[in-house]
Amino acid sequence: MGLSDNSMGVILAMASSAFIGSSFILKKKGLKRAGAAGTRAGVGGYTYLLEPLWWAGMVTMIVGEVANFVAYVYAPAVLVTPLGALSIIISAVLAHFLLKERIQKMGVLGCISCIVGSVVIVIHAPQEHTPNSVQEVWILATQPAFLIYIAATLSVVLALVLHFEPRYGHTNILVYLGICSLMGAITVVSIKAIGIAIKLTLEGVSQIAYPQTWFFLTVAAICVITQLNYLNKALDTFNAAIVSPVYYVMFTTLTIIASAIMFKDWSGQNVSSIASEICGFITVLSGTIILHATRELEPAPTQGTVTWYINGDSMKSIEDECLIALHNADYLEQ
Repeated sequence: MGLSDNSMGVILAMASSAFIGSSFILKKKGLKRAGAAGTRAGVGGYTYLLEPLWWAGMVTMIVGEVANFVAYVYAPAVLVTPLGALSIIISAVLAHFLLKERIQKMGVLGCISCIVGSVVIVIHAPQEHTPNSVQEVWILATQPAFLIYIAATLSVVLALVLHFEPRYGHTNILVYLGICSLMGAITVVSIKAIGIAIKLTLEGVSQIAYPQTWFFLTVAAICVITQLNYLNKALDTFNAAIVSPVYYVMFTTLTIIASAIMFKDWSGQNVSSIASEICGFITVLSGTIILHATRELEPAPTQGTVTWYINGDSMKSIEDECLIALHNADYLEQ
Protein backbone atom coordinates (compact mmCIF):
# COMPACT_ATOMS: atom_id res chain seq x y z
CA MET A 1 0.00 0.00 0.00
CA GLY A 2 1.43 3.38 -0.99
CA LEU A 3 1.88 6.27 1.37
CA SER A 4 -0.82 8.90 1.54
CA ASP A 5 0.01 12.45 0.50
CA ASN A 6 0.01 13.61 4.12
CA SER A 7 2.36 10.78 5.16
CA MET A 8 4.76 11.66 2.37
CA GLY A 9 4.61 15.30 3.45
CA VAL A 10 5.39 14.37 7.08
CA ILE A 11 8.44 12.27 6.12
CA LEU A 12 9.83 15.00 3.89
CA ALA A 13 9.17 17.67 6.52
CA MET A 14 11.05 15.67 9.19
CA ALA A 15 14.03 15.14 6.86
CA SER A 16 13.96 18.83 6.04
CA SER A 17 14.08 19.76 9.73
CA ALA A 18 17.16 17.60 10.29
CA PHE A 19 19.07 19.32 7.49
CA ILE A 20 17.92 22.84 8.34
CA GLY A 21 18.64 22.45 12.05
CA SER A 22 22.20 21.36 11.26
CA SER A 23 22.66 24.17 8.73
CA PHE A 24 22.11 26.83 11.41
CA ILE A 25 25.15 25.57 13.30
CA LEU A 26 27.39 25.20 10.24
CA LYS A 27 26.52 28.70 9.04
CA LYS A 28 26.98 30.15 12.52
CA LYS A 29 30.48 28.67 12.81
CA GLY A 30 31.29 29.92 9.30
CA LEU A 31 30.08 33.42 10.19
CA LYS A 32 32.23 33.43 13.33
CA ARG A 33 35.32 32.45 11.35
CA ALA A 34 34.57 35.02 8.67
CA GLY A 35 33.96 37.72 11.29
CA ALA A 36 37.37 37.05 12.83
CA ALA A 37 39.05 37.46 9.43
CA GLY A 38 37.14 40.45 8.06
CA THR A 39 33.99 42.57 8.30
CA ARG A 40 31.15 40.81 10.10
CA ALA A 41 27.85 40.15 8.34
CA GLY A 42 26.04 41.93 11.15
CA VAL A 43 27.59 45.23 10.09
CA GLY A 44 27.23 44.73 6.36
CA GLY A 45 30.24 42.51 5.57
CA TYR A 46 30.22 39.67 3.05
CA THR A 47 33.50 37.91 3.86
CA TYR A 48 31.47 34.85 4.87
CA LEU A 49 31.08 34.14 1.14
CA LEU A 50 34.74 33.04 1.18
CA GLU A 51 34.25 30.70 4.15
CA PRO A 52 33.87 26.97 3.19
CA LEU A 53 32.05 26.14 6.43
CA TRP A 54 29.40 28.75 5.68
CA TRP A 55 28.91 27.23 2.24
CA ALA A 56 28.61 23.76 3.81
CA GLY A 57 25.80 25.15 5.95
CA MET A 58 24.29 26.79 2.91
CA VAL A 59 24.27 23.52 0.94
CA THR A 60 22.76 21.70 3.92
CA MET A 61 20.05 24.34 4.18
CA ILE A 62 19.32 24.09 0.45
CA VAL A 63 18.89 20.31 0.74
CA GLY A 64 16.54 20.85 3.67
CA GLU A 65 14.59 23.53 1.83
CA VAL A 66 14.22 21.29 -1.24
CA ALA A 67 12.78 18.54 0.96
CA ASN A 68 10.50 21.13 2.53
CA PHE A 69 9.56 22.40 -0.92
CA VAL A 70 8.38 18.95 -1.98
CA ALA A 71 6.60 18.43 1.35
CA TYR A 72 4.38 21.44 0.64
CA VAL A 73 3.30 19.85 -2.63
CA TYR A 74 1.97 16.78 -0.83
CA ALA A 75 0.60 18.25 2.42
CA PRO A 76 -1.00 21.50 3.64
CA ALA A 77 1.10 24.21 5.28
CA VAL A 78 -0.80 23.76 8.55
CA LEU A 79 0.80 20.28 8.73
CA VAL A 80 4.24 20.85 7.19
CA THR A 81 5.23 24.15 8.77
CA PRO A 82 4.81 23.23 12.49
CA LEU A 83 7.04 20.19 11.96
CA GLY A 84 9.87 22.69 11.59
CA ALA A 85 9.98 22.54 15.40
CA LEU A 86 12.23 19.53 14.99
CA SER A 87 14.86 21.81 13.45
CA ILE A 88 14.78 23.91 16.62
CA ILE A 89 15.50 20.87 18.77
CA ILE A 90 18.37 19.78 16.52
CA SER A 91 19.78 23.31 16.34
CA ALA A 92 19.56 23.86 20.11
CA VAL A 93 21.23 20.52 20.92
CA LEU A 94 24.03 21.05 18.40
CA ALA A 95 24.54 24.65 19.59
CA HIS A 96 24.81 23.33 23.15
CA PHE A 97 27.62 20.91 22.27
CA LEU A 98 29.39 22.57 19.34
CA LEU A 99 28.99 26.31 19.95
CA LYS A 100 28.87 26.16 23.76
CA GLU A 101 25.64 28.18 23.66
CA ARG A 102 24.19 26.51 26.72
CA ILE A 103 20.51 25.84 27.31
CA GLN A 104 19.31 25.06 30.79
CA LYS A 105 17.65 21.82 31.85
CA MET A 106 14.17 23.28 31.38
CA GLY A 107 15.04 23.36 27.69
CA VAL A 108 14.34 19.63 27.66
CA LEU A 109 10.72 20.41 28.54
CA GLY A 110 10.65 22.79 25.60
CA CYS A 111 11.87 20.05 23.27
CA ILE A 112 9.23 17.63 24.58
CA SER A 113 6.50 20.25 24.11
CA CYS A 114 7.57 20.76 20.50
CA ILE A 115 7.40 17.02 19.81
CA VAL A 116 4.02 16.55 21.54
CA GLY A 117 2.50 19.51 19.72
CA SER A 118 3.81 18.26 16.38
CA VAL A 119 2.28 14.82 16.96
CA VAL A 120 -1.12 16.36 17.75
CA ILE A 121 -0.98 18.43 14.56
CA VAL A 122 -0.02 15.41 12.44
CA ILE A 123 -2.92 13.38 13.82
CA HIS A 124 -5.53 16.07 13.13
CA ALA A 125 -4.11 17.60 9.94
CA PRO A 126 -6.59 18.12 7.07
CA GLN A 127 -6.41 16.41 3.70
CA GLU A 128 -5.75 19.13 1.16
CA HIS A 129 -7.37 19.60 -2.23
CA THR A 130 -4.65 20.07 -4.85
CA PRO A 131 -5.46 22.68 -7.53
CA ASN A 132 -5.69 21.31 -11.07
CA SER A 133 -3.68 24.10 -12.70
CA VAL A 134 -1.46 27.06 -11.90
CA GLN A 135 -4.30 29.26 -13.13
CA GLU A 136 -6.47 27.92 -10.33
CA VAL A 137 -3.69 28.82 -7.89
CA TRP A 138 -3.60 32.31 -9.42
CA ILE A 139 -7.32 32.73 -8.73
CA LEU A 140 -6.64 31.86 -5.08
CA ALA A 141 -3.73 34.32 -4.97
CA THR A 142 -5.79 37.21 -6.36
CA GLN A 143 -8.79 36.87 -4.08
CA PRO A 144 -9.40 40.12 -2.10
CA ALA A 145 -8.58 38.68 1.33
CA PHE A 146 -5.15 37.48 0.22
CA LEU A 147 -4.37 40.70 -1.66
CA ILE A 148 -5.09 42.65 1.54
CA TYR A 149 -2.73 40.30 3.43
CA ILE A 150 0.03 40.84 0.84
CA ALA A 151 -0.38 44.62 0.94
CA ALA A 152 -0.18 44.66 4.75
CA THR A 153 2.87 42.34 4.72
CA LEU A 154 4.84 44.42 2.22
CA SER A 155 4.01 47.62 4.11
CA VAL A 156 5.39 46.19 7.36
CA VAL A 157 8.51 44.86 5.61
CA LEU A 158 9.25 48.28 4.10
CA ALA A 159 8.80 49.92 7.51
CA LEU A 160 11.18 47.43 9.12
CA VAL A 161 13.83 47.80 6.41
CA LEU A 162 13.73 51.55 6.00
CA HIS A 163 12.98 52.77 9.52
CA PHE A 164 13.54 50.13 12.21
CA GLU A 165 16.60 48.24 10.91
CA PRO A 166 19.02 51.23 10.94
CA ARG A 167 17.92 52.16 14.47
CA TYR A 168 17.18 48.89 16.24
CA GLY A 169 18.50 46.06 14.05
CA HIS A 170 21.53 45.32 16.24
CA THR A 171 19.67 45.44 19.54
CA ASN A 172 16.23 43.96 18.80
CA ILE A 173 16.09 40.47 17.31
CA LEU A 174 12.52 40.99 16.10
CA VAL A 175 13.64 43.42 13.38
CA TYR A 176 15.78 41.02 11.33
CA LEU A 177 13.58 38.01 12.05
CA GLY A 178 10.41 39.98 11.37
CA ILE A 179 11.64 40.68 7.84
CA CYS A 180 12.67 37.03 7.38
CA SER A 181 9.35 35.69 8.64
CA LEU A 182 7.10 38.04 6.70
CA MET A 183 8.95 37.34 3.47
CA GLY A 184 9.08 33.66 4.38
CA ALA A 185 5.30 33.36 4.48
CA ILE A 186 5.11 34.75 0.94
CA THR A 187 7.91 32.37 -0.07
CA VAL A 188 5.95 29.35 1.14
CA VAL A 189 2.75 30.11 -0.77
CA SER A 190 4.81 30.92 -3.90
CA ILE A 191 6.83 27.71 -3.59
CA LYS A 192 3.65 25.70 -3.10
CA ALA A 193 2.31 27.19 -6.35
CA ILE A 194 5.57 26.33 -8.14
CA GLY A 195 5.53 22.82 -6.73
CA ILE A 196 2.00 22.26 -7.96
CA ALA A 197 3.02 23.50 -11.41
CA ILE A 198 6.02 21.14 -11.48
CA LYS A 199 3.95 18.18 -10.29
CA LEU A 200 1.28 18.78 -12.94
CA THR A 201 3.94 19.22 -15.64
CA LEU A 202 5.58 15.91 -14.70
CA GLU A 203 2.15 14.27 -14.87
CA GLY A 204 1.80 15.44 -18.48
CA VAL A 205 -0.18 18.65 -18.00
CA SER A 206 2.44 21.29 -18.81
CA GLN A 207 2.27 24.54 -16.85
CA ILE A 208 5.45 26.08 -18.26
CA ALA A 209 3.70 28.25 -20.83
CA TYR A 210 1.58 30.02 -18.23
CA PRO A 211 3.01 33.42 -17.13
CA GLN A 212 1.64 32.81 -13.65
CA THR A 213 4.19 30.00 -13.17
CA TRP A 214 7.09 32.36 -13.88
CA PHE A 215 5.56 35.08 -11.73
CA PHE A 216 5.43 32.75 -8.71
CA LEU A 217 9.03 31.66 -9.45
CA THR A 218 10.23 35.27 -9.53
CA VAL A 219 8.45 36.14 -6.29
CA ALA A 220 9.91 33.07 -4.57
CA ALA A 221 13.45 33.93 -5.71
CA ILE A 222 13.22 37.52 -4.45
CA CYS A 223 11.79 36.42 -1.11
CA VAL A 224 14.42 33.69 -0.60
CA ILE A 225 17.30 36.09 -1.28
CA THR A 226 15.83 38.62 1.14
CA GLN A 227 15.34 35.96 3.82
CA LEU A 228 18.93 34.69 3.53
CA ASN A 229 20.38 38.19 3.77
CA TYR A 230 18.55 39.10 6.96
CA LEU A 231 18.87 35.64 8.49
CA ASN A 232 22.65 35.93 8.11
CA LYS A 233 22.54 39.27 9.90
CA ALA A 234 20.43 37.80 12.70
CA LEU A 235 22.72 34.78 13.15
CA ASP A 236 25.82 36.98 13.19
CA THR A 237 24.36 39.42 15.71
CA PHE A 238 22.44 37.18 18.11
CA ASN A 239 22.82 33.81 19.79
CA ALA A 240 21.89 30.90 17.48
CA ALA A 241 19.94 29.22 20.30
CA ILE A 242 17.73 32.34 20.37
CA VAL A 243 17.48 32.96 16.63
CA SER A 244 16.17 29.47 15.81
CA PRO A 245 13.11 29.38 18.13
CA VAL A 246 12.11 33.02 17.64
CA TYR A 247 12.40 32.69 13.87
CA TYR A 248 10.40 29.47 13.97
CA VAL A 249 7.57 30.95 16.04
CA MET A 250 7.21 34.02 13.81
CA PHE A 251 7.69 32.18 10.53
CA THR A 252 5.28 29.36 11.40
CA THR A 253 2.54 31.67 12.63
CA LEU A 254 2.69 33.93 9.58
CA THR A 255 2.93 31.00 7.16
CA ILE A 256 -0.14 29.26 8.58
CA ILE A 257 -2.07 32.54 8.41
CA ALA A 258 -1.01 33.17 4.79
CA SER A 259 -1.77 29.61 3.72
CA ALA A 260 -5.12 29.57 5.52
CA ILE A 261 -6.14 32.77 3.73
CA MET A 262 -4.95 31.70 0.28
CA PHE A 263 -5.53 27.92 0.21
CA LYS A 264 -8.32 27.73 2.83
CA ASP A 265 -6.57 24.86 4.63
CA TRP A 266 -9.27 24.50 7.28
CA SER A 267 -12.18 24.49 4.87
CA GLY A 268 -14.37 21.42 5.44
CA GLN A 269 -12.86 20.47 8.82
CA ASN A 270 -15.02 20.18 11.91
CA VAL A 271 -14.54 22.42 14.94
CA SER A 272 -12.98 19.61 17.01
CA SER A 273 -10.18 18.98 14.51
CA ILE A 274 -9.43 22.67 14.08
CA ALA A 275 -9.35 23.15 17.86
CA SER A 276 -6.96 20.19 18.21
CA GLU A 277 -4.64 21.63 15.57
CA ILE A 278 -4.65 25.02 17.28
CA CYS A 279 -3.89 23.39 20.64
CA GLY A 280 -1.06 21.41 19.05
CA PHE A 281 0.30 24.58 17.48
CA ILE A 282 0.13 26.46 20.80
CA THR A 283 1.97 23.55 22.45
CA VAL A 284 4.71 23.78 19.84
CA LEU A 285 4.99 27.54 20.32
CA SER A 286 5.15 27.04 24.09
CA GLY A 287 8.06 24.68 23.60
CA THR A 288 9.97 27.19 21.54
CA ILE A 289 9.30 29.93 24.12
CA ILE A 290 10.64 27.68 26.88
CA LEU A 291 13.78 27.04 24.83
CA HIS A 292 14.16 30.78 24.42
CA ALA A 293 13.46 31.67 28.05
CA THR A 294 15.81 29.05 29.51
CA ARG A 295 18.86 29.95 27.45
CA GLU A 296 22.09 30.48 29.33
CA LEU A 297 22.12 33.91 30.98
CA GLU A 298 25.13 36.19 30.66
CA PRO A 299 26.89 37.10 33.93
CA ALA A 300 25.77 40.33 35.57
CA PRO A 301 28.07 43.34 35.12
CA THR A 302 30.23 44.52 37.99
CA GLN A 303 29.58 48.07 39.16
CA GLY A 304 32.40 50.55 38.61
CA THR A 305 34.22 48.55 35.95
CA VAL A 306 34.12 48.28 32.21
CA THR A 307 32.26 45.05 31.48
CA TRP A 308 31.83 43.33 28.14
CA TYR A 309 29.29 40.67 27.35
CA ILE A 310 28.86 38.54 24.29
CA ASN A 311 25.46 37.91 22.69
CA GLY A 312 26.26 35.79 19.68
CA ASP A 313 29.15 37.72 18.14
CA SER A 314 28.00 41.21 19.08
CA MET A 315 29.99 43.18 21.63
CA LYS A 316 28.60 45.95 23.78
CA SER A 317 29.95 48.19 26.55
CA ILE A 318 28.08 49.46 29.59
CA GLU A 319 30.63 52.20 30.20
CA ASP A 320 32.30 54.98 28.26
CA GLU A 321 32.34 54.17 24.52
CA CYS A 322 35.69 55.88 24.19
CA LEU A 323 37.30 52.86 25.87
CA ILE A 324 36.22 50.58 23.00
CA ALA A 325 39.31 51.31 20.94
CA LEU A 326 41.60 50.41 23.84
CA HIS A 327 39.97 47.02 24.28
CA ASN A 328 39.51 46.00 20.62
CA ALA A 329 42.86 44.24 20.42
CA ASP A 330 42.17 42.14 23.49
CA TYR A 331 38.68 41.26 22.20
CA LEU A 332 39.95 40.10 18.80
CA GLU A 333 42.46 37.79 20.48
CA GLN A 334 39.68 36.00 22.39
